[in-house]
Amino acid sequence: MSRSETVWIVDDDRSIRWVLEKALQQEGMTTQSFDSADGVLARLTRQQPDVIISDIRMPGASGLDLLARIRELYPRLPVIIMTAHSDLDSAVASYQGGAFEYLPKPFDVDEAVSLVKRAFQHAQEQQSLAAPAAQARTPEIIGEAPAMQEVFRAIGRLSHSNITVLINGESGTGKELVAHALHRHSPRAAAPFIALNMAAIPKDLMESELFGHEKGAFTGAANQRRGRFEQADGGTLFLDEIGDMPADTQTRLLRVLADGEFYRVGGHTPVKVDVRIIAATHQNLETLVQAGKFREDLFHRLNVIRIHIPRLADRREDIPTLAHHFLARAAQELAVEPKLLKSETEDYLKHLPWPGNVRQLENTCRWITVMASGREVHVDDLPPELLTQPQDAAPVTNWEQALRLWADQALARGQSNLLDSAVPAFERIMIETALKHTAGRRRDAALLLGWGRNTLTRKIKELGMKVDGGDDDDSDD
Repeated sequence: MSRSETVWIVDDDRSIRWVLEKALQQEGMTTQSFDSADGVLARLTRQQPDVIISDIRMPGASGLDLLARIRELYPRLPVIIMTAHSDLDSAVASYQGGAFEYLPKPFDVDEAVSLVKRAFQHAQEQQSLAAPAAQARTPEIIGEAPAMQEVFRAIGRLSHSNITVLINGESGTGKELVAHALHRHSPRAAAPFIALNMAAIPKDLMESELFGHEKGAFTGAANQRRGRFEQADGGTLFLDEIGDMPADTQTRLLRVLADGEFYRVGGHTPVKVDVRIIAATHQNLETLVQAGKFREDLFHRLNVIRIHIPRLADRREDIPTLAHHFLARAAQELAVEPKLLKSETEDYLKHLPWPGNVRQLENTCRWITVMASGREVHVDDLPPELLTQPQDAAPVTNWEQALRLWADQALARGQSNLLDSAVPAFERIMIETALKHTAGRRRDAALLLGWGRNTLTRKIKELGMKVDGGDDDDSDD
């Protein structure tokens, strides 16, 4: 082997991990061990090994659960499943789940090492075969939020189907990524995936793009040209922004969906194709149908299965993981050290509105990689437009973190003497809140604050607060 390959070992049995570590390290391989599948899934968002060896039965997620997740997100990563010798069901499930091989326990150490080497070789061969399409490699979809788990489940349920799918979601949410995933996990995975954005094609060229044209069909048509339908024959055609398709093209598309054939522009011979359609839009197609801008019969043809992609603002818990992933990818592309987000920076990013969704976050991470001076990214290292954006309201669960974020931003703006403004503001908020909870009764409010009543009265005067009721408010009780 020309380089030090990395193997991750996943088993709750320390002795198994130790034996495999030593054997693989003697062969010049780098190893890392985990006692649970959950730890592997968390680490995979930041780093991927060359091979994973995993036991089936462990506390928490099982090896088969881990295998299924890896097949979904990292389909080229070979996984070897270890299983009890007599557990035929697990062995069969491993193969059906896409395992490279299974290793029965108790195993021969030399056999295990040989199996890992075969997995390396297989992965390298697969990579060589895929080299011409390297530029079109599909990035993985990342998301632990409940809304994204629904998307993952939908992709899984459709994995053995060729059914038409309609994806809807705002711009920048990752609709094409989901379309790629649907294709990659379908029976058509080995066939072409062809994408066409309706909004990016001039209307007078759209039919030629979709259906191709014959030589001499129009001025400039010097040769016959295959359209996207023919290019996608046997595979998947992804029609992005389908709501922007002109009415006459909608009619032709409907006929193709109904008959499975079409005519090239200027042609007289029908062309038969077998294509799965995945469409996407950020618009409300039902509204377009009601307005007469989209054919109702075409809508029903496309709307067989619908997948909704959530806004980034609706999956805020994924923002730190996504940011780490984009920072790592940007660093790799630019051949620099990856940036690390401070905890207060992560928190700040989580509460921004993100109108551009995941695409905006990815571009922000590219900006940070190029422009941030240090390796650790503070709030003031973010793009200026993010520092002036209002943060979306979110439940405050850690006032110290919020205070730290405020101080970080204030110092970034060049502000000094922070305590001169922070302490009075803090006391004012505490007094107002206590008085609100006691319906303005100062004696009770002072008790809540841990002050004497006279201290509270003095503080109100010092802060210049306008408070209903005088110093003697005992009669209000």
